[in-house]
Amino acid sequence: MTRATTTQPGPILGLEALQATAQGGVSVIVPAYREAENLPELIARLDALRLDIDLIIVNDESGDASADAVASTKKPWARISTRTTERGLSSAVLHGLTLAKHPYLVCMDADLSHPPEAIPKLIKALENGADFAVGSRYIPGGSTDDKWTFFRKINSMVATILARPLTNLKDPMSGFFALRRDTFNKAAKLNPVGYKIGLELLVKCGCKNVTEVPIHFASRKRGESKLTLSEQIKYLRHLARLFTYKLRA
Repeated sequence: MTRATTTQPGPILGLEALQATAQGGVSVIVPAYREAENLPELIARLDALRLDIDLIIVNDESGDASADAVASTKKPWARISTRTTERGLSSAVLHGLTLAKHPYLVCMDADLSHPPEAIPKLIKALENGADFAVGSRYIPGGSTDDKWTFFRKINSMVATILARPLTNLKDPMSGFFALRRDTFNKAAKLNPVGYKIGLELLVKCGCKNVTEVPIHFASRKRGESKLTLSEQIKYLRHLARLFTYKLRA
């Protein structure tokens, strides 16, 4: 069984160099369920990057005025797609990816735990030859919020260890990642269950050169976490599917 190799990021780029990246634009996919309070700040921080961004917020009909929150920003590049017949983070991301129009694709959470300011570094990693770039909490320069509980730290560590046969990423659980559209188009049949769509894409897109970029993972300021015991059980089912896929590949 082969695993994707990882490379460490190069020197931190200056702002002008970062803004020169992403020729052709970046589609940012954000699954959002009851995250209306966070969306205006997310959009404002994306706007400050001064990149050619196509923002696709996928909302599973949460009934919390998410559409109004997006409209209030008056940003023509920010759009919301509301699903009425399907639920789930992974399928929401896949739905958003099919709507993306730019050559670079980024997935991130709506709760502001992922820093939008790291997007240019993720894109630069792709431009430097990476197949897949991950915003990582667990490489030098990365960190998690001081408010993380002991239980949450243990939960993340165990989940990471369980994914080790699939990848040697330090942070395979990250939901903040980037890849090229042509890499996504090479994916084998995608059938994720649960919330770790990044791991699904990493394996089934055949990514070999994977880079981790350090980020600070912040605790959410508004709203409630969607991580439940049910989602954790789905993660185990998802791992079983991916192990089977790798053994048969």
